[in-house]
Amino acid sequence: MPSSTSPDQGDDLEACVLRFSDLDLKDTSLINPSSSIKAELDVSTKKKYSFAKKKAFALFVKTKELPAPPSEYKEKWWKCCQQLFTDQTSIHRHVATQHADEIYRETASVLKQLTVTSSTSKTLKSADKRNPFKEDLTHNHEVSAWLPDISCFSPDELLSGHSNGEGEVLLYYCYCDLEDPDWICAWQTALCQHLHLTGKVRIATEGINGTVGGSKLATRLYVEVMLSCPLFKDYLCKDDFKTSKGGACCFPELRVGVFAEIVPMGISPSRISYKKPGIHLSPGEFHKEVEKFLSQANQEESDTILLDCRNFYESKIGRFQGCLAPDIRKFSYFPSYVDENLELFKEKRVLMYCTGGIRCERGSAYLKAKGVCKEVFQLKGGIHKYLEEFPDGFYKGKLFVFDERYALSFNSDIVSECSYCGAPWDQYKLCSTPQCRQLVLTCPACQGQGFTACCVTCQDKGSRQAASPAQSSFKEECECTARRLRAPRELLQQGRLPASPGPRTVSIDAEYSCNCVSRRSRVGLAVPAARSHSWVHLQPQ
Repeated sequence: MPSSTSPDQGDDLEACVLRFSDLDLKDTSLINPSSSIKAELDVSTKKKYSFAKKKAFALFVKTKELPAPPSEYKEKWWKCCQQLFTDQTSIHRHVATQHADEIYRETASVLKQLTVTSSTSKTLKSADKRNPFKEDLTHNHEVSAWLPDISCFSPDELLSGHSNGEGEVLLYYCYCDLEDPDWICAWQTALCQHLHLTGKVRIATEGINGTVGGSKLATRLYVEVMLSCPLFKDYLCKDDFKTSKGGACCFPELRVGVFAEIVPMGISPSRISYKKPGIHLSPGEFHKEVEKFLSQANQEESDTILLDCRNFYESKIGRFQGCLAPDIRKFSYFPSYVDENLELFKEKRVLMYCTGGIRCERGSAYLKAKGVCKEVFQLKGGIHKYLEEFPDGFYKGKLFVFDERYALSFNSDIVSECSYCGAPWDQYKLCSTPQCRQLVLTCPACQGQGFTACCVTCQDKGSRQAASPAQSSFKEECECTARRLRAPRELLQQGRLPASPGPRTVSIDAEYSCNCVSRRSRVGLAVPAARSHSWVHLQPQ
Protein backbone atom coordinates (compact mmCIF):
# COMPACT_ATOMS: atom_id res chain seq x y z
CA MET A 1 0.00 0.00 0.00
CA PRO A 2 1.37 3.47 -0.80
CA SER A 3 2.89 5.39 2.04
CA SER A 4 2.42 8.72 0.26
CA THR A 5 0.59 10.20 -2.69
CA SER A 6 1.73 11.97 -5.79
CA PRO A 7 1.05 15.72 -6.18
CA ASP A 8 -1.49 15.29 -8.93
CA GLN A 9 -3.71 13.33 -6.56
CA GLY A 10 -4.13 16.18 -4.10
CA ASP A 11 -7.51 17.52 -5.27
CA ASP A 12 -9.17 14.11 -5.48
CA LEU A 13 -7.83 13.05 -2.12
CA GLU A 14 -8.99 16.28 -0.57
CA ALA A 15 -12.51 15.49 -1.77
CA CYS A 16 -12.18 12.05 -0.25
CA VAL A 17 -11.06 13.54 3.05
CA LEU A 18 -13.89 16.10 3.12
CA ARG A 19 -16.38 13.34 2.62
CA PHE A 20 -15.08 10.86 5.16
CA SER A 21 -13.13 12.92 7.69
CA ASP A 22 -15.53 12.73 10.62
CA LEU A 23 -17.17 9.37 9.93
CA ASP A 24 -16.37 6.55 12.35
CA LEU A 25 -18.58 3.53 11.86
CA LYS A 26 -17.68 2.13 15.26
CA ASP A 27 -19.43 5.13 16.84
CA THR A 28 -23.13 4.64 16.01
CA SER A 29 -24.03 7.98 17.54
CA LEU A 30 -22.43 9.73 14.61
CA ILE A 31 -25.00 8.34 12.22
CA ASN A 32 -28.05 10.48 12.91
CA PRO A 33 -30.53 12.59 10.92
CA SER A 34 -29.05 15.85 12.15
CA SER A 35 -25.91 15.27 10.16
CA SER A 36 -27.01 15.70 6.55
CA ILE A 37 -23.71 14.68 4.94
CA LYS A 38 -23.58 11.47 6.94
CA ALA A 39 -27.23 10.74 6.34
CA GLU A 40 -26.63 10.94 2.61
CA LEU A 41 -24.02 8.21 2.69
CA ASP A 42 -25.49 5.01 1.33
CA VAL A 43 -24.78 1.55 2.76
CA SER A 44 -22.27 0.74 0.02
CA THR A 45 -20.22 3.86 0.77
CA LYS A 46 -20.19 3.11 4.49
CA LYS A 47 -18.98 -0.40 3.80
CA LYS A 48 -16.19 0.92 1.56
CA TYR A 49 -15.06 3.35 4.24
CA SER A 50 -15.18 0.66 6.91
CA PHE A 51 -13.14 -1.69 4.73
CA ALA A 52 -10.59 1.03 3.91
CA LYS A 53 -10.16 2.05 7.53
CA LYS A 54 -9.72 -1.54 8.72
CA LYS A 55 -7.23 -2.25 5.96
CA ALA A 56 -5.22 0.89 6.71
CA PHE A 57 -5.16 0.04 10.42
CA ALA A 58 -4.16 -3.60 9.84
CA LEU A 59 -1.37 -2.73 7.41
CA PHE A 60 -0.01 -0.08 9.75
CA VAL A 61 0.10 -2.56 12.64
CA LYS A 62 1.72 -5.19 10.40
CA THR A 63 4.66 -2.90 9.66
CA LYS A 64 5.44 -2.91 13.39
CA GLU A 65 5.75 -6.68 13.69
CA LEU A 66 8.90 -8.30 15.04
CA PRO A 67 9.62 -12.02 15.57
CA ALA A 68 9.18 -12.95 19.22
CA PRO A 69 12.08 -14.62 21.07
CA PRO A 70 12.14 -18.43 20.72
CA SER A 71 11.35 -18.81 24.41
CA GLU A 72 8.00 -17.07 23.99
CA TYR A 73 4.89 -19.00 22.99
CA LYS A 74 3.76 -16.13 20.80
CA GLU A 75 5.04 -15.88 17.23
CA LYS A 76 5.37 -12.11 17.07
CA TRP A 77 5.74 -8.90 19.03
CA TRP A 78 5.39 -5.30 17.89
CA LYS A 79 7.66 -2.27 18.20
CA CYS A 80 6.50 1.28 17.69
CA CYS A 81 7.68 4.67 18.95
CA GLN A 82 10.60 2.93 20.70
CA GLN A 83 8.13 0.85 22.74
CA LEU A 84 7.81 -2.94 22.73
CA PHE A 85 4.33 -4.52 22.72
CA THR A 86 3.90 -8.20 23.48
CA ASP A 87 0.16 -8.54 22.89
CA GLN A 88 -2.13 -7.44 20.09
CA THR A 89 -4.51 -5.46 22.29
CA SER A 90 -1.79 -3.12 23.52
CA ILE A 91 -0.38 -2.38 20.06
CA HIS A 92 -3.90 -1.76 18.74
CA ARG A 93 -4.62 0.65 21.59
CA HIS A 94 -1.31 2.45 20.99
CA VAL A 95 -1.91 2.83 17.24
CA ALA A 96 -5.49 3.99 17.74
CA THR A 97 -4.50 6.69 20.25
CA GLN A 98 -1.09 7.79 18.96
CA HIS A 99 -1.27 7.33 15.19
CA ALA A 100 -4.79 8.41 14.29
CA ASP A 101 -3.51 10.93 11.76
CA GLU A 102 -1.48 8.31 9.89
CA ILE A 103 -4.43 5.91 9.82
CA TYR A 104 -6.61 8.78 8.60
CA ARG A 105 -4.28 9.54 5.69
CA GLU A 106 -3.85 5.89 4.74
CA THR A 107 -7.62 5.36 4.84
CA ALA A 108 -8.09 8.23 2.38
CA SER A 109 -5.42 6.69 0.16
CA VAL A 110 -7.12 3.29 0.19
CA LEU A 111 -10.44 4.93 -0.63
CA LYS A 112 -8.82 6.71 -3.54
CA GLN A 113 -7.54 3.40 -4.87
CA LEU A 114 -10.96 1.81 -4.51
CA THR A 115 -12.60 4.74 -6.28
CA VAL A 116 -10.16 4.63 -9.20
CA THR A 117 -10.53 0.86 -9.50
CA SER A 118 -14.30 1.04 -9.45
CA SER A 119 -14.62 3.87 -11.95
CA THR A 120 -12.10 2.35 -14.34
CA SER A 121 -13.71 -1.08 -14.29
CA LYS A 122 -17.09 0.42 -15.21
CA THR A 123 -15.66 1.85 -18.42
CA LEU A 124 -13.98 -1.35 -19.55
CA LYS A 125 -15.79 -3.65 -21.91
CA SER A 126 -16.49 -7.13 -20.64
CA ALA A 127 -14.15 -8.59 -23.24
CA ASP A 128 -11.23 -6.46 -22.03
CA LYS A 129 -9.18 -8.60 -19.68
CA ARG A 130 -6.79 -5.86 -18.59
CA ASN A 131 -6.52 -5.22 -14.86
CA PRO A 132 -7.48 -1.55 -14.18
CA PHE A 133 -5.78 -1.57 -10.82
CA LYS A 134 -2.53 -2.68 -12.46
CA GLU A 135 -2.82 0.09 -15.03
CA ASP A 136 -3.47 2.59 -12.26
CA LEU A 137 -0.41 1.30 -10.44
CA THR A 138 2.00 1.77 -13.31
CA HIS A 139 0.56 4.80 -15.07
CA ASN A 140 -1.10 6.97 -12.43
CA HIS A 141 1.23 6.55 -9.47
CA GLU A 142 4.70 7.81 -8.86
CA VAL A 143 7.23 5.13 -7.89
CA SER A 144 7.58 6.73 -4.46
CA ALA A 145 3.90 6.08 -3.77
CA TRP A 146 4.57 2.34 -3.67
CA LEU A 147 7.35 2.32 -1.10
CA PRO A 148 6.71 1.15 2.47
CA ASP A 149 6.62 3.64 5.34
CA ILE A 150 9.84 3.21 7.32
CA SER A 151 9.60 6.40 9.37
CA CYS A 152 8.84 4.39 12.50
CA PHE A 153 12.11 2.46 12.23
CA SER A 154 15.52 3.75 13.15
CA PRO A 155 18.40 3.43 10.67
CA ASP A 156 20.01 0.91 13.02
CA GLU A 157 16.96 -1.33 12.80
CA LEU A 158 16.94 -1.30 9.01
CA LEU A 159 20.67 -1.94 8.84
CA SER A 160 20.86 -4.54 11.62
CA GLY A 161 23.01 -7.43 10.38
CA HIS A 162 23.56 -5.49 7.16
CA SER A 163 27.29 -6.10 6.93
CA ASN A 164 28.07 -9.01 9.26
CA GLY A 165 26.07 -11.78 7.63
CA GLU A 166 23.45 -11.84 10.38
CA GLY A 167 20.76 -10.58 8.05
CA GLU A 168 18.89 -12.49 5.36
CA VAL A 169 19.00 -13.27 1.66
CA LEU A 170 15.78 -13.67 -0.33
CA LEU A 171 15.53 -15.80 -3.46
CA TYR A 172 12.33 -15.67 -5.51
CA TYR A 173 10.86 -15.47 -8.98
CA CYS A 174 7.45 -14.85 -10.46
CA TYR A 175 6.41 -15.66 -14.00
CA CYS A 176 3.57 -13.38 -15.07
CA ASP A 177 2.94 -11.03 -17.98
CA LEU A 178 4.20 -7.49 -17.28
CA GLU A 179 3.19 -4.69 -19.61
CA ASP A 180 5.64 -2.08 -18.34
CA PRO A 181 8.92 -3.71 -17.20
CA ASP A 182 10.70 -0.33 -17.24
CA TRP A 183 8.34 1.01 -14.57
CA ILE A 184 8.88 -2.16 -12.52
CA CYS A 185 12.64 -1.66 -12.88
CA ALA A 186 12.44 1.91 -11.58
CA TRP A 187 10.17 0.81 -8.72
CA GLN A 188 12.37 -2.13 -7.73
CA THR A 189 15.47 0.07 -7.77
CA ALA A 190 13.78 2.63 -5.52
CA LEU A 191 12.35 -0.08 -3.26
CA CYS A 192 15.69 -1.83 -2.73
CA GLN A 193 17.50 1.45 -2.11
CA HIS A 194 14.73 2.51 0.26
CA LEU A 195 15.26 -0.68 2.31
CA HIS A 196 19.08 -0.73 1.93
CA LEU A 197 18.99 -4.01 0.02
CA THR A 198 21.69 -5.21 -2.35
CA GLY A 199 21.55 -8.00 -4.90
CA LYS A 200 20.27 -8.68 -8.40
CA VAL A 201 16.78 -8.26 -9.85
CA ARG A 202 15.99 -9.20 -13.45
CA ILE A 203 12.75 -7.96 -15.01
CA ALA A 204 11.19 -8.87 -18.34
CA THR A 205 7.78 -8.94 -19.94
CA GLU A 206 7.56 -12.55 -18.70
CA GLY A 207 8.06 -11.71 -15.00
CA ILE A 208 10.62 -10.96 -12.31
CA ASN A 209 13.55 -12.85 -10.79
CA GLY A 210 15.28 -11.54 -7.68
CA THR A 211 17.96 -12.34 -5.13
CA VAL A 212 18.35 -9.57 -2.55
CA GLY A 213 20.05 -9.31 0.82
CA GLY A 214 19.73 -7.03 3.81
CA SER A 215 18.51 -6.94 7.40
CA LYS A 216 15.71 -9.28 8.43
CA LEU A 217 13.45 -6.29 8.90
CA ALA A 218 14.23 -5.01 5.40
CA THR A 219 13.64 -8.36 3.73
CA ARG A 220 10.37 -8.79 5.64
CA LEU A 221 9.16 -5.40 4.45
CA TYR A 222 10.24 -6.26 0.90
CA VAL A 223 8.20 -9.48 0.95
CA GLU A 224 5.16 -7.65 2.30
CA VAL A 225 5.37 -5.04 -0.46
CA MET A 226 5.71 -7.72 -3.16
CA LEU A 227 2.77 -9.72 -1.80
CA SER A 228 0.55 -6.63 -1.66
CA CYS A 229 1.53 -5.27 -5.09
CA PRO A 230 -1.40 -5.64 -7.51
CA LEU A 231 0.95 -6.84 -10.23
CA PHE A 232 2.14 -9.88 -8.27
CA LYS A 233 -0.29 -10.60 -5.45
CA ASP A 234 -2.34 -13.03 -7.56
CA TYR A 235 0.77 -15.03 -8.46
CA LEU A 236 3.11 -14.84 -5.46
CA CYS A 237 2.65 -16.30 -1.99
CA LYS A 238 4.90 -16.18 1.05
CA ASP A 239 6.17 -19.70 0.39
CA ASP A 240 7.62 -18.56 -2.95
CA PHE A 241 10.34 -16.62 -1.09
CA LYS A 242 13.30 -18.79 -0.10
CA THR A 243 15.35 -17.39 2.77
CA SER A 244 18.86 -18.08 3.98
CA LYS A 245 21.30 -16.52 6.41
CA GLY A 246 23.30 -13.66 4.91
CA GLY A 247 22.69 -10.00 4.27
CA ALA A 248 23.63 -7.08 2.06
CA CYS A 249 27.27 -8.11 2.46
CA CYS A 250 26.61 -11.11 0.20
CA PHE A 251 26.42 -8.83 -2.85
CA PRO A 252 28.88 -6.13 -3.93
CA GLU A 253 26.10 -3.84 -5.14
CA LEU A 254 22.49 -3.54 -6.27
CA ARG A 255 21.81 -4.36 -9.91
CA VAL A 256 18.30 -4.03 -11.33
CA GLY A 257 17.67 -4.26 -15.05
CA VAL A 258 15.24 -5.08 -17.85
CA PHE A 259 16.11 -8.12 -19.96
CA ALA A 260 14.55 -10.31 -22.63
CA GLU A 261 14.34 -13.22 -20.16
CA ILE A 262 14.28 -13.36 -16.36
CA VAL A 263 16.70 -16.30 -16.54
CA PRO A 264 18.96 -16.40 -19.61
CA MET A 265 18.17 -19.53 -21.63
CA GLY A 266 18.94 -17.83 -24.93
CA ILE A 267 15.52 -18.48 -26.50
CA SER A 268 12.81 -15.89 -26.87
CA PRO A 269 9.89 -16.32 -24.42
CA SER A 270 7.60 -16.02 -27.44
CA ARG A 271 9.05 -19.31 -28.74
CA ILE A 272 9.30 -21.24 -25.47
CA SER A 273 6.85 -19.91 -22.91
CA TYR A 274 6.78 -20.36 -19.16
CA LYS A 275 3.08 -21.15 -19.59
CA LYS A 276 3.81 -24.71 -20.77
CA PRO A 277 6.16 -26.14 -18.12
CA GLY A 278 6.49 -29.65 -16.74
CA ILE A 279 4.35 -31.02 -13.94
CA HIS A 280 5.25 -29.41 -10.61
CA LEU A 281 6.04 -31.80 -7.76
CA SER A 282 6.21 -30.67 -4.15
CA PRO A 283 9.40 -31.56 -2.22
CA GLY A 284 7.53 -34.47 -0.63
CA GLU A 285 6.28 -35.78 -3.98
CA PHE A 286 9.70 -35.34 -5.57
CA HIS A 287 11.33 -37.17 -2.65
CA LYS A 288 9.04 -40.17 -3.18
CA GLU A 289 9.80 -40.23 -6.91
CA VAL A 290 13.56 -40.18 -6.29
CA GLU A 291 13.20 -42.87 -3.63
CA LYS A 292 11.28 -45.04 -6.08
CA PHE A 293 13.89 -44.44 -8.77
CA LEU A 294 16.84 -45.29 -6.53
CA SER A 295 15.18 -48.43 -5.17
CA GLN A 296 14.78 -50.05 -8.58
CA ALA A 297 16.69 -53.32 -8.80
CA ASN A 298 17.58 -52.99 -12.48
CA GLN A 299 18.23 -49.32 -13.12
CA GLU A 300 19.61 -49.97 -16.62
CA GLU A 301 16.03 -50.68 -17.64
CA SER A 302 14.58 -47.69 -15.81
CA ASP A 303 12.30 -45.35 -17.71
CA THR A 304 13.27 -42.45 -15.42
CA ILE A 305 16.07 -39.86 -15.66
CA LEU A 306 16.85 -37.58 -12.74
CA LEU A 307 18.12 -34.46 -14.53
CA ASP A 308 20.12 -31.66 -12.94
CA CYS A 309 19.72 -28.63 -15.20
CA ARG A 310 22.30 -26.46 -13.42
CA ASN A 311 25.86 -25.69 -14.47
CA PHE A 312 28.72 -28.14 -13.92
CA TYR A 313 30.34 -26.13 -11.11
CA GLU A 314 27.03 -26.16 -9.22
CA SER A 315 26.40 -29.90 -9.43
CA LYS A 316 30.07 -30.57 -8.72
CA ILE A 317 29.73 -29.64 -5.03
CA GLY A 318 26.20 -30.98 -4.48
CA ARG A 319 23.63 -33.09 -6.34
CA PHE A 320 20.92 -35.68 -6.01
CA GLN A 321 22.04 -39.27 -5.87
CA GLY A 322 21.71 -41.02 -9.21
CA CYS A 323 21.36 -37.81 -11.22
CA LEU A 324 22.51 -36.96 -14.70
CA ALA A 325 24.43 -33.68 -14.32
CA PRO A 326 25.27 -32.16 -17.73
CA ASP A 327 28.78 -30.79 -18.09
CA ILE A 328 27.59 -27.37 -19.25
CA ARG A 329 28.96 -23.98 -18.21
CA LYS A 330 25.84 -21.83 -18.73
CA PHE A 331 22.11 -22.42 -18.65
CA SER A 332 21.94 -20.90 -22.14
CA TYR A 333 23.77 -24.07 -23.28
CA PHE A 334 21.00 -26.30 -21.89
CA PRO A 335 18.83 -26.23 -25.07
CA SER A 336 21.86 -27.26 -27.15
CA TYR A 337 22.58 -30.05 -24.67
CA VAL A 338 19.00 -31.33 -25.00
CA ASP A 339 19.21 -31.18 -28.81
CA GLU A 340 22.53 -33.02 -28.80
CA ASN A 341 21.19 -35.78 -26.56
CA LEU A 342 17.57 -36.01 -27.68
CA GLU A 343 17.70 -39.78 -28.07
CA LEU A 344 18.63 -40.05 -24.41
CA PHE A 345 15.25 -38.65 -23.32
CA LYS A 346 13.10 -40.65 -25.73
CA GLU A 347 10.14 -42.28 -23.92
CA LYS A 348 11.62 -41.34 -20.53
CA ARG A 349 10.05 -39.89 -17.41
CA VAL A 350 12.29 -36.92 -16.62
CA LEU A 351 12.56 -35.54 -13.08
CA MET A 352 14.17 -32.09 -13.36
CA TYR A 353 15.55 -29.87 -10.62
CA CYS A 354 17.57 -26.70 -10.15
CA THR A 355 18.44 -24.29 -7.31
CA GLY A 356 15.13 -22.49 -6.79
CA GLY A 357 12.92 -23.79 -9.58
CA ILE A 358 13.18 -20.97 -12.11
CA ARG A 359 15.42 -22.70 -14.64
CA CYS A 360 13.12 -25.73 -14.65
CA GLU A 361 10.12 -23.60 -15.67
CA ARG A 362 11.31 -22.92 -19.19
CA GLY A 363 13.86 -25.75 -19.26
CA SER A 364 11.04 -28.26 -18.82
CA ALA A 365 8.95 -26.35 -21.38
CA TYR A 366 11.79 -26.73 -23.90
CA LEU A 367 12.16 -30.44 -23.21
CA LYS A 368 8.40 -30.95 -23.49
CA ALA A 369 8.31 -29.05 -26.78
CA LYS A 370 10.66 -31.65 -28.29
CA GLY A 371 7.89 -34.22 -27.94
CA VAL A 372 10.13 -37.17 -27.08
CA CYS A 373 9.64 -37.58 -23.33
CA LYS A 374 6.96 -39.72 -21.77
CA GLU A 375 6.52 -37.18 -18.95
CA VAL A 376 8.43 -34.18 -17.62
CA PHE A 377 8.32 -33.26 -13.93
CA GLN A 378 10.04 -30.48 -12.02
CA LEU A 379 10.82 -29.86 -8.36
CA LYS A 380 8.69 -26.98 -7.13
CA GLY A 381 10.79 -24.51 -5.17
CA GLY A 382 13.96 -26.24 -6.31
CA ILE A 383 16.69 -27.78 -4.18
CA HIS A 384 16.34 -24.92 -1.69
CA LYS A 385 12.81 -25.91 -0.70
CA TYR A 386 13.66 -29.62 -0.82
CA LEU A 387 16.53 -29.19 1.64
CA GLU A 388 14.34 -27.18 3.99
CA GLU A 389 12.09 -30.23 4.24
CA PHE A 390 14.65 -33.03 3.72
CA PRO A 391 18.10 -31.82 4.87
CA ASP A 392 19.27 -35.45 5.12
CA GLY A 393 17.39 -36.65 2.05
CA PHE A 394 18.72 -37.74 -1.32
CA TYR A 395 20.51 -34.48 -2.08
CA LYS A 396 24.13 -34.76 -0.97
CA GLY A 397 26.65 -31.95 -0.58
CA LYS A 398 26.31 -28.19 -0.66
CA LEU A 399 23.89 -25.97 -2.57
CA PHE A 400 25.67 -23.50 -4.85
CA VAL A 401 24.39 -19.92 -4.80
CA PHE A 402 25.31 -16.99 -7.04
CA ASP A 403 26.64 -14.56 -4.47
CA GLU A 404 29.66 -13.99 -2.24
CA ARG A 405 28.81 -17.05 -0.11
CA TYR A 406 29.12 -19.46 -3.07
CA ALA A 407 27.34 -22.28 -1.22
CA LEU A 408 24.81 -23.12 1.49
CA SER A 409 25.23 -26.12 3.74
CA PHE A 410 22.25 -28.24 4.84
CA ASN A 411 24.13 -31.49 5.55
CA SER A 412 27.67 -32.62 6.30
CA ASP A 413 28.25 -34.55 3.05
CA ILE A 414 31.21 -33.59 0.86
CA VAL A 415 30.91 -34.92 -2.69
CA SER A 416 33.68 -32.93 -4.38
CA GLU A 417 37.44 -32.79 -4.01
CA CYS A 418 40.46 -30.57 -4.20
CA SER A 419 41.49 -29.98 -7.81
CA TYR A 420 45.14 -30.58 -6.92
CA CYS A 421 45.43 -33.40 -4.41
CA GLY A 422 42.01 -35.05 -4.57
CA ALA A 423 41.24 -34.57 -0.87
CA PRO A 424 37.56 -34.06 0.01
CA TRP A 425 36.86 -30.35 -0.38
CA ASP A 426 33.86 -28.25 -1.45
CA GLN A 427 34.64 -24.60 -0.70
CA TYR A 428 35.07 -22.54 -3.83
CA LYS A 429 37.41 -19.62 -4.28
CA LEU A 430 37.98 -17.42 -7.31
CA CYS A 431 41.01 -18.20 -9.43
CA SER A 432 43.95 -16.16 -8.14
CA THR A 433 44.68 -14.73 -11.61
CA PRO A 434 42.86 -11.36 -11.74
CA GLN A 435 41.67 -11.71 -15.34
CA CYS A 436 40.06 -15.10 -14.69
CA ARG A 437 36.66 -15.41 -13.01
CA GLN A 438 36.59 -19.21 -12.81
CA LEU A 439 35.93 -20.96 -9.51
CA VAL A 440 38.48 -23.37 -8.14
CA LEU A 441 38.42 -26.03 -5.43
CA THR A 442 41.74 -26.00 -3.65
CA CYS A 443 42.17 -27.25 -0.10
CA PRO A 444 44.13 -25.32 2.58
CA ALA A 445 47.19 -27.56 2.19
CA CYS A 446 47.40 -26.92 -1.55
CA GLN A 447 46.69 -23.23 -1.10
CA GLY A 448 49.65 -23.13 1.28
CA GLN A 449 51.84 -24.47 -1.53
CA GLY A 450 50.70 -21.69 -3.84
CA PHE A 451 48.20 -23.72 -5.87
CA THR A 452 45.41 -21.16 -6.15
CA ALA A 453 44.64 -20.97 -9.87
CA CYS A 454 42.09 -22.97 -11.83
CA CYS A 455 44.44 -24.26 -14.54
CA VAL A 456 48.02 -24.24 -15.80
CA THR A 457 47.40 -21.24 -18.07
CA CYS A 458 46.16 -19.15 -15.16
CA GLN A 459 48.88 -20.44 -12.85
CA ASP A 460 51.52 -19.35 -15.39
CA LYS A 461 49.86 -15.97 -15.75
CA GLY A 462 49.88 -15.47 -12.01
CA SER A 463 53.57 -16.35 -11.81
CA ARG A 464 54.49 -13.95 -14.61
CA GLN A 465 52.45 -11.17 -13.04
CA ALA A 466 54.20 -11.71 -9.72
CA ALA A 467 57.60 -11.61 -11.44
CA SER A 468 56.78 -8.63 -13.65
CA PRO A 469 54.04 -6.52 -12.06
CA ALA A 470 54.25 -3.96 -14.86
CA GLN A 471 53.03 -6.55 -17.38
CA SER A 472 49.48 -6.66 -16.10
CA SER A 473 47.65 -6.84 -19.43
CA PHE A 474 46.74 -10.40 -20.33
CA LYS A 475 44.09 -11.68 -22.66
CA GLU A 476 41.24 -13.24 -20.75
CA GLU A 477 41.48 -16.96 -21.40
CA CYS A 478 41.24 -20.10 -19.35
CA GLU A 479 42.27 -23.63 -20.24
CA CYS A 480 39.34 -24.99 -18.22
CA THR A 481 36.86 -23.00 -20.31
CA ALA A 482 38.61 -23.48 -23.65
CA ARG A 483 38.58 -27.29 -23.35
CA ARG A 484 34.99 -27.58 -22.18
CA LEU A 485 32.44 -28.50 -24.84
CA ARG A 486 29.44 -26.22 -25.15
CA ALA A 487 27.02 -29.15 -25.32
CA PRO A 488 28.67 -32.53 -24.60
CA ARG A 489 27.03 -35.62 -26.07
CA GLU A 490 26.35 -38.43 -23.66
CA LEU A 491 26.94 -42.10 -24.51
CA LEU A 492 24.91 -44.62 -22.55
CA GLN A 493 27.02 -47.59 -21.51
CA GLN A 494 25.15 -50.50 -20.01
CA GLY A 495 26.24 -52.92 -17.32
CA ARG A 496 28.89 -50.90 -15.52
CA LEU A 497 27.23 -50.65 -12.10
CA PRO A 498 28.24 -52.68 -9.06
CA ALA A 499 25.74 -55.28 -7.93
CA SER A 500 25.35 -53.81 -4.46
CA PRO A 501 25.11 -50.25 -3.14
CA GLY A 502 28.32 -48.46 -2.26
CA PRO A 503 30.60 -45.78 -3.65
CA ARG A 504 32.18 -46.43 -7.00
CA THR A 505 35.04 -44.65 -8.71
CA VAL A 506 35.02 -43.31 -12.23
CA SER A 507 38.34 -42.23 -13.71
CA ILE A 508 38.26 -38.79 -15.24
CA ASP A 509 41.05 -37.34 -17.36
CA ALA A 510 42.40 -34.59 -15.13
CA GLU A 511 43.72 -32.57 -18.04
CA TYR A 512 40.36 -32.63 -19.82
CA SER A 513 38.27 -31.86 -16.75
CA CYS A 514 38.29 -28.71 -14.65
CA ASN A 515 41.02 -30.38 -12.61
CA CYS A 516 43.41 -29.70 -15.49
CA VAL A 517 45.58 -27.49 -13.31
CA SER A 518 47.48 -30.34 -11.71
CA ARG A 519 48.18 -32.17 -15.00
CA ARG A 520 48.47 -35.38 -13.00
CA SER A 521 47.60 -38.40 -15.06
CA ARG A 522 44.25 -39.32 -13.52
CA VAL A 523 42.05 -38.26 -10.61
CA GLY A 524 39.52 -40.53 -8.85
CA LEU A 525 36.10 -38.95 -8.46
CA ALA A 526 33.56 -40.54 -6.10
CA VAL A 527 30.15 -40.90 -7.71
CA PRO A 528 27.04 -42.25 -5.91
CA ALA A 529 26.44 -45.93 -6.65
CA ALA A 530 22.72 -45.40 -7.16
CA ARG A 531 23.37 -43.78 -10.50
CA SER A 532 21.60 -45.87 -13.13
CA HIS A 533 23.91 -45.25 -16.10
CA SER A 534 27.51 -44.40 -16.86
CA TRP A 535 27.96 -41.26 -18.92
CA VAL A 536 31.01 -40.34 -20.99
CA HIS A 537 31.63 -37.31 -23.19
CA LEU A 538 32.05 -37.62 -26.96
CA GLN A 539 33.44 -35.08 -29.34
CA PRO A 540 30.75 -33.73 -31.73
CA GLN A 541 30.63 -35.59 -35.03
